[in-house]
Amino acid sequence: MTENPATAAKCLRFNAGFSQGDREWIVPLFGTLDARLATFDADATDLELSVKDREAKGQRVTLECRVAGLPKIVTTSSEEDLRAALNDVRDDLRRKLNDAKTRQEPRNNKHLRVSTPPGQTEAPTEPPVDDLAGVGTTDER
Repeated sequence: MTENPATAAKCLRFNAGFSQGDREWIVPLFGTLDARLATFDADATDLELSVKDREAKGQRVTLECRVAGLPKIVTTSSEEDLRAALNDVRDDLRRKLNDAKTRQEPRNNKHLRVSTPPGQTEAPTEPPVDDLAGVGTTDER
């Protein structure tokens, strides 16, 4: 963990379509991201939320996440209900952060680790030199 863990409250910025007045009901909605964000430093993490054509039939909610050391992650939703669209981008971001973290640190993913089954010793990667003695030689002189 970092000394200054990232949270939605610390890192979330509002862009087009949202005001600071929306913060009081949106930040708790995004609070479920805190467990995933906590592995990153708050100073190196940025969440930007915007909506195009708010409350209109074709509204589009976008959540961008920038974390130092990872590529920018963008999630979007075209849900007509604003709260449903916010839940959609939040859940999609959590999945993408999990995927990015797994790709970054495969040693912590047991499915990506190669291990020897219990009770077996690890096989040598190269045959011993003695096993190669005489290979490629003939008795004919």
